[in-house]
Amino acid sequence: MRKDGNIVSNYRIGMRVHGRITGIQPYGAFVTLDGEHQGLIHISECHEGYVKSITEYLKVGQAVDVIILDVDEYTGKISLSLRCIEHQPHPTVNDLEIYKTFRHKHFWTNRHVHAGFEPIANNLARWTSDSLNRLKAGEY
Repeated sequence: MRKDGNIVSNYRIGMRVHGRITGIQPYGAFVTLDGEHQGLIHISECHEGYVKSITEYLKVGQAVDVIILDVDEYTGKISLSLRCIEHQPHPTVNDLEIYKTFRHKHFWTNRHVHAGFEPIANNLARWTSDSLNRLKAGEY
């Protein structure tokens, strides 16, 4: 979600989308996907292997097809990849198949899991007690 609480978009991880490079920084290139949404191609996702300078591969105004690696629903940031175009899987609507295919990138957000900090809250007292007992016993 964006800060105003509205849904970011209908963009999903694994989608192939068309965009245009609007800006280049040493760490990556910004891509306009439509009138409201922009994503970032990190330098590590612009080409397979070592990339000394992203300007060797991309130019402002260049049209690109990219794969969506991640959509952060809270900040609205969309992570994109050119590198995955070379290794794109067969079309699928199953998110699990998309996750299995793009193994080089681990996604920390999941729109299906809404656990938040609950697992930490449930275990914090036990972890703290265990650590204090170990400190008293001289295990550390």
